Amino acid sequence: MSQDDALRPLSPEELAAETGAALPDKEVISLLDLNADLDIALDAAAPIDLAVAANANVAAPIDAAVGANVLSVGSTAQALSDQGVLIDQGITGEAVAHAPQDSTIAQGAQPVAAEPAAADPAAAGSAVGALPTDPASALDGNLLNVDVNLAADLNLAAPIDGAVAANANVAAPIDAAVAANVGSIDSTATAISQQDAIITQDVDANAEATAEQTSTITQ
Repeated sequence: MSQDDALRPLSPEELAAETGAALPDKEVISLLDLNADLDIALDAAAPIDLAVAANANVAAPIDAAVGANVLSVGSTAQALSDQGVLIDQGITGEAVAHAPQDSTIAQGAQPVAAEPAAADPAAAGSAVGALPTDPASALDGNLLNVDVNLAADLNLAAPIDGAVAANANVAAPIDAAVAANVGSIDSTATAISQQDAIITQDVDANAEATAEQTSTITQ
């Protein structure tokens, strides 16, 4: 075959002799067909009882100083933070949390048997593993068919009883000084942080937490 014959286009007769199958429109092609039927009968009971009692002293003196030079030349940043803290905390008290709970739960949901799906003779030809009779129809329909049928009857009972009692003293004196030179030349950054803290904490109290629970559950 010469080079001219290799580059010669096909004639209308030769094109007509070629056979092919036209692809369906893009909007009718689906790669995934998911059909989920959910039939759920749910009985849920969650009686929750909670009692909280607390005595607290909180002190948080915060002192901060920040100095910064960003993209500056020949500048000075100085930060000075001086803090003196005197904290005296005292708790004299009683924290009592009492959570009695009495639950009677009766759940009687009867499971409902799922009815079997009616047989569809027309769907027999589209079962998994069945080959199409027409090769041109291989691109018709969905590439993956998923049918999910779920019938569930669920009884849930979660009686929760909780009691929390706390006595606390919290003191958090924070002193901070930050000085920074970023992208600068011949600059000086100085940060001085001085802190004096005297903290006296005293707790003279009783913390009692009582949680009584009686549950009768019938499912």
